Amino acid sequence: MQYKDYYDILGVPRDADGAAIKRAYRKLARKYHPDVSEEADAEERFKEVQEAYEVLKDAEKREAYDRLGSNWREGDPFTPPPGWEQDLGGHAGGFRGGADFSDFFASIFGAAPGGGPGGGPRGGPGGGPGGGFQMRGEDRNARIRIRLEDAYAGATRAFSFVTTEIGPRGEPQQARKTVNVSIPKGVAEGQRIRLAGQGGAGFGGGPAGDLFLEIEFEPHAVFHAEGRDIHVELPVAPWEAALGAKVRTPTLGGTVELSIPPGTQSGRRLRLAGRGLPGKVAGDQYVTLRIVTPPATSDEQRDLYRRMAELMPFDPRAGLGT
Repeated sequence: MQYKDYYDILGVPRDADGAAIKRAYRKLARKYHPDVSEEADAEERFKEVQEAYEVLKDAEKREAYDRLGSNWREGDPFTPPPGWEQDLGGHAGGFRGGADFSDFFASIFGAAPGGGPGGGPRGGPGGGPGGGFQMRGEDRNARIRIRLEDAYAGATRAFSFVTTEIGPRGEPQQARKTVNVSIPKGVAEGQRIRLAGQGGAGFGGGPAGDLFLEIEFEPHAVFHAEGRDIHVELPVAPWEAALGAKVRTPTLGGTVELSIPPGTQSGRRLRLAGRGLPGKVAGDQYVTLRIVTPPATSDEQRDLYRRMAELMPFDPRAGLGT
């Protein structure tokens, strides 16, 4: 009998965690599935992958297997040490798996009652009543671009994507799908929306995976978002900034009145509480003021600027030492 290096079969290091082992198994199970693989030894490799995963996914079986030591190599002659089953403390006997596993597996974990090493009809983890191999489809990730207005109020948008489906003869094939996506009110950029069952197709009648859509905002002519906060730049006239004023400013929920304090300088930022994206704690809107100088296109307007210079002597560069 030959030793089987289950870590080598799955292509993972001996200290791999459960998530890495599961990813490796899913990748190889798809590669060597007899229904879709063109590899000459696909069925045999598929069974090896199933067997390795059956051991390494289970903490007790993995611990028992690791006690054999790490000096063995794949294909080495192997005989269980004397008293091996007694040393396992009951972890070895009576395995009732659903797969036709090897003699090596049986020598460690025992044969199930009423059958060979696997005890029962062939089939992989998650196999159905008939013993066929089933596996859940892969989860997929994509991005969806939406308007800020959609994030503020909620919306339904059509989303098209390319997915892999299992054809009538069991072969994977690409297909374009369009689904209606409900955009939750108050969703922020970077958050994900889960579409159950819209991911990769399952094998052997297994359920499809999910599709996760990451939210991305389209560029906006007026606003930009930072988390749930909304930012806007608001132009104001010099006299509005100097004397103070009430001006109208846009928000995602409509136009509101904003009070500008007297003596405001360009670049000052004012806060409108709760006017950002909604949520358990709503975001705010921040308004950055930008003073815009009116053009002087007539003699009368130019005279007015000259008169202001006489009445209001002011050096904006005084602090620069010039």
